[in-house]
Amino acid sequence: MKRLHILGRSVAAFTLLTSSAFAQDVTISVWSLDKETQPAYNLAKEFNDLDNGIKVDYRIVQFDDVVTEAMRAFATGQAPDIIAVDNPEHALFASRGAFLDLTDRIAASDVIDPDNYFPGPLNSVTWDGKYFGVPKATNTIALYYNVDKFKEAGLDPDNPPKTWDELVETARTLNAPEKNVYGIAFSAKASEEGTFQFLPWVQMTGGNYDKVNGEGAVRALETWKTILDEGLASPDTLTRGQWDSTGTFNSGNAAMVISGPWELNRMVEEADFEWRVALLPVPEEGAERASAMGDFNWAIFANTDHPDEAFHALEYFASQDDRLFPDFGQLPARSDIELPPTGNAPKDAALQVFLEQLKYAQPRGPHPEWPKVSKAIQDAIQLSLTGQKSTQEALDDAQARIDAALN
Repeated sequence: MKRLHILGRSVAAFTLLTSSAFAQDVTISVWSLDKETQPAYNLAKEFNDLDNGIKVDYRIVQFDDVVTEAMRAFATGQAPDIIAVDNPEHALFASRGAFLDLTDRIAASDVIDPDNYFPGPLNSVTWDGKYFGVPKATNTIALYYNVDKFKEAGLDPDNPPKTWDELVETARTLNAPEKNVYGIAFSAKASEEGTFQFLPWVQMTGGNYDKVNGEGAVRALETWKTILDEGLASPDTLTRGQWDSTGTFNSGNAAMVISGPWELNRMVEEADFEWRVALLPVPEEGAERASAMGDFNWAIFANTDHPDEAFHALEYFASQDDRLFPDFGQLPARSDIELPPTGNAPKDAALQVFLEQLKYAQPRGPHPEWPKVSKAIQDAIQLSLTGQKSTQEALDDAQARIDAALN
């Protein structure tokens, strides 16, 4: 097994190892969702400061536009050198020859070692037995709850809801429309975020992305429908993403929220109440756990003019993985990195819950037709929750579309 020689070293140390590698200045383009407070933006800036003959031209892209923009850019020869793509959509690009095969480069690398990555994230960059990317980070979802509101409602904050029925009952107890407080917040948006939040509920019942209309899946979506029909969650649950849903919780207008570890730094900064994190409730006591596996992968487009320089940039990004959580609140996709205590007790306690939840995280796909699969699930969620179709009918329609896509 290769050992990581650069992880944890300073930027200056990386510069000494690489400053003479490229004699002529080359500019490579990088597309990512990360903004000024997030990893890719900052790592690209730091990489430029290395003065090693490679410059990064960094562009922020919007979540909902990544696939369409990137595929259009690749088809017209305008693709960036490097892109960060949502892990379930990686196979879409790799199977169509859009991403560069990195297998040999990874084998020769002293920085990137496949043995150091968790199986799920590594599997998401693998296609046909080869590596077409490098996991950027990983995440999952769990249940945040407001301890103060639990106490006000006479609930025991040491005993958060553990089953779906308990979750609904707890939301009913916490719901206080006269105070503009909803029992719970989550995202059922008709986008990948909605699929990301709903699929674990299906997986807990034995279903998966290719089996979404079983009895358990119907019960899962009916539980969501009960929450919305009873006004236990805001009506805009159907249209807003996870960030905005969590904002409702942070402002005190929701007593619980289903969200991820990317919110931990924000919680520390914004929430003026005591909060904790619990594992996602399961269908009933003793049921199998499941959770979403999220975050993005790095990839190099196959038509890049600078494959070596682009891979060198990926090596630098990977060399800084030990900074993902302490600096940016994101979880590295690797098992060889021990996350240090932050000194913030609620954040450290929450981190342990998310690490436990990650043990049950299941991927979305991967499959080359993932966008079609996800769209079918999104449409079923919307049709059921808005009452346009019965839950069984909506999921049956989704299953038919998924079967057609997979076959």
